[in-house]
Amino acid sequence: MFPYEWRKSSYSAGQSACVEVAAPARAGAAMRDTKHRDLGALSFPSPEWQAFLSTAQSDQP
Repeated sequence: MFPYEWRKSSYSAGQSACVEVAAPARAGAAMRDTKHRDLGALSFPSPEWQAFLSTAQSDQP
């Protein structure tokens, strides 16, 4: 369904209770639950993904 290269956040520290993100070039991004990969993923177009990243980065201490 999503033939992307998935990766976990470095904040996961080897835990399995996290989300994975795949961000193919110019296509936005997709997210899935690490424990339930078989349930599929949510995909976001590039403008929505960039807005999410901007908000997340501005909320960091």
